[in-house]
Formats: sequence, structure tokens, C-alpha cells
Amino acid sequence: MPQAPINGIDLFYESQGSGPAIVFLHGRGGNHLSWWQQVPHFQSRYRCITIDHREFGLTKEVDKGPGRKAFADDLHQLLDHLGIDRACLVGQSMGGFTAMSFAVREPDRVAGLVLADTSGGIVSADIASELRKNLAALPADPLARSLSLTFPQREPELTFLYAALGRLTLSIRESLEGLLLSEDGPSLADLADWAVYKVPTLVIVGAEDVMVTPVVAHMVTAHLKGAKLETIHGAGHSAYFEKPKEFNAVLGAFASTLKF
Repeated sequence: MPQAPINGIDLFYESQGSGPAIVFLHGRGGNHLSWWQQVPHFQSRYRCITIDHREFGLTKEVDKGPGRKAFADDLHQLLDHLGIDRACLVGQSMGGFTAMSFAVREPDRVAGLVLADTSGGIVSADIASELRKNLAALPADPLARSLSLTFPQREPELTFLYAALGRLTLSIRESLEGLLLSEDGPSLADLADWAVYKVPTLVIVGAEDVMVTPVVAHMVTAHLKGAKLETIHGAGHSAYFEKPKEFNAVLGAFASTLKF
């Protein structure tokens, strides 16, 4: 298994293809396998890096380890380990927190930033208020939170696969509410001059996302001066999984404009 001995852990990763690097960062219900519909599409033109965050999938956390607070540092050390100076970061949900934190710390190493169905961990009153409303109205079924309303009926096989991928992580210390309402991400003061960072930024949201809704996505876009927003219709919180052709087309168009 390809593992990088970094930051006190053995971080599992896979590298497919060659060319400029795209790093795919999974969400709280996923792992490196989540991107099975993206990697084959992009690997002929890009070096596609998928990982398991610490405590997820095949990456073990150390006893009483820092968990998500170490994700950005883990990414930094993985890029060094792989000899990658600049990459496009694609962060889904929780993975968007990793990507956003890293981009704020090391913008020169980020050729492009893609925030998919995520607040990016941005700490602001408007986003927090909207997320609290969303959390209060979330259905109890995890699949109903993550997928659009009709997807399980239309795609029972893919729904089964989605649930199975999520079960590969046996336990998660941080609650969903703790993640979404955490205050360890970048503040609005940190992002006041986002355009100065010169990191091309794309926000993607599923039109039927009930967790990080299009309303939240508009707020995130507004706080990141110069960012562009793309809405994928017929998708919920996991647009990359439900609508891979549409997601890949949007990501591909964005990646083609980047300067690696």
C-alpha cells in the first residue's frame, strides 16, 4: 500500500496518471475511493492524488491524536513527500476545510481551489446561522442528508455503493454539528483580501443539498472575492457522486484555465 510516513502517521494515498497535480480531498462520509468517477476521467491529463485523511479509511490516527486539526499540515507534508510544488485542490464537504485552510496558509502552492458542497470552514456569522438552520432540519437518515431526494429510487445500486464506502470508516470522533459549526477555520478578516492571494477559486454546490445549501454556497462565494459559483442540478450534498459527468465537466473546464 502506498503510505507516506508524515506528521506522525502513515497516510494512505494513491497517485494515478501524470501531468499537473489535482489532489482530491474526501468528505466526512468518504475516503480515497469516493473519487472513483473522477480519477479515471482526469488521469490521462493530470496526476490525480487521492488520500485517506487521518482517522478515515486506511489511514490510522495516533492515540489521542489531533484529528482534523492536523489535516492541512498532513497535506503540506504529503505534497513535500511526493515532490509536488503546486496543485489544484478539490475539497468535498469536510475535505473543503482541509483545502481552504491550506490555501490560506500556503497560497503559492495552490494552483486552484475547488470547494464542493462545503463551507470551507469559513468562520462567519451568516454562514453559521444558516448551517444551524440546516442542521435543525436534517433528516435522520444519513443517506437522505447526502443524496438528492430521488436518487436512492433512481439509482439503488449506486446508493448501495455510496453507503458501503461510508462504512469503511468505523468511527468518527467529531460530530457532524461539531464539524460544520467549528471555529478553527479562516475568519472573514483572514479572507478580506482573498483576491490578493491570487488563488483561482471555484465553488460547486448541488442544487438539492440540504446540508450545505445553495444559500451557504452563495455566502461562501461572496466572502471569497473573485470566486465563481457553479450549481449542479439534480444533485444533493454529493454532487461529485450523483452527477459525475456534470461535476467532471465543471472541474475540467476550471482546471484547464489554471497555471501550474
